[in-house]
Amino acid sequence: MAERILIVDDNAQNLKLARVVLHAAGYEVQTAIDAEEALETLSVFRPRLILMDIQLPGMDGLELTRRLKADPDRSSIVIIALTAYAMKGDEEKARAAGCDGYITKPIDTDALPRTVAEYLTQG
Repeated sequence: MAERILIVDDNAQNLKLARVVLHAAGYEVQTAIDAEEALETLSVFRPRLILMDIQLPGMDGLELTRRLKADPDRSSIVIIALTAYAMKGDEEKARAAGCDGYITKPIDTDALPRTVAEYLTQG
């Protein structure tokens, strides 16, 4: 059975690119455009890994990560932060919120499946 991945990103192009690349690599992929949609998706879809955009409308990706990591049923999901605006301290903030990893955009289509696989084998 394919590993399940949820991608949370409010940018439609990033969402589609990551979905297509990971689906082609053999993953079962669901997407959400914001934290609320991600929570709805998580009620019916159990991913092993979430690619989490930090900059989301409404509840940001760090707050959603904190909520998921505080939930005993979801705390084992591997969460990788995605950000387009990498600033000093962002990685530390992401890790402090509970993110297991950190990737900057633009998405490297060659590296993404490898990076995801590495995090899944660690988890």
